[in-house]
Amino acid sequence: MTKILGVIPARYASTRFPGKPLALIGNKTMIQRVYEQARKSTSLTRLIVATDHELISDHVKSFGGEVCITSEKHPSGTDRCQEVKSILNESFDYVINIQGDEPFIAPEQIDLLASVLDGKTELATLIKKIDSFEQLVSPNNVRVVFNTHLEAIYFSRAAIPYLRGLAQDQWLAHHVYFKHIGMYAYRTDILEKITTLPISSLERAESLEQLRWLENGLKIKVVETNIETMGIDTPEDLKRANLFVS
Repeated sequence: MTKILGVIPARYASTRFPGKPLALIGNKTMIQRVYEQARKSTSLTRLIVATDHELISDHVKSFGGEVCITSEKHPSGTDRCQEVKSILNESFDYVINIQGDEPFIAPEQIDLLASVLDGKTELATLIKKIDSFEQLVSPNNVRVVFNTHLEAIYFSRAAIPYLRGLAQDQWLAHHVYFKHIGMYAYRTDILEKITTLPISSLERAESLEQLRWLENGLKIKVVETNIETMGIDTPEDLKRANLFVS
């Protein structure tokens, strides 16, 4: 049986939304909602919140969650996942990085991603078909193209591929586009490797860490989901989420 560690990175500091994990959505905090949704997954051997702040740590303990204090200096959730793995006195085959700002994450999505973790898969992530022009052109959505083996070729904040000879508002009628859903699975040896790699030129250009992995020859398996996600990046997003639960 594949042993999978689920990690929910929950950083307190945020340029756009400080203290975001503790923001209330209805009668529960965002981090509690994420944790409770992830707990419904049937694929995870263990689930841990990884945070850099005592307030978040104390809160997770208050609702019965498992938590690990990690460094404040991590540049990404991937690095936080690696620290958790290194702290635990337990071996795992894979680590799944579950976004701490998606309070309505479907446990089925975690199980879907876990379904391709066969020991050969180095890295895996979710993708979803783009069904609106707004999603196609927004730089907040990351687009992905992949090969016939369902391995990512490139991720971009631009709409890719470019359809020559057609106005952009016609592109969806002539090509199937996919956006990236930011949940990652790492084989544990690969996780250790990627957190030691220097920032790459493509990563620096697009501010997408997965481009570093591709530039270094690693393979990222993509798995299609038909479930939409709702990320909370700003206080305005929080207001929208509260309407969703009211």
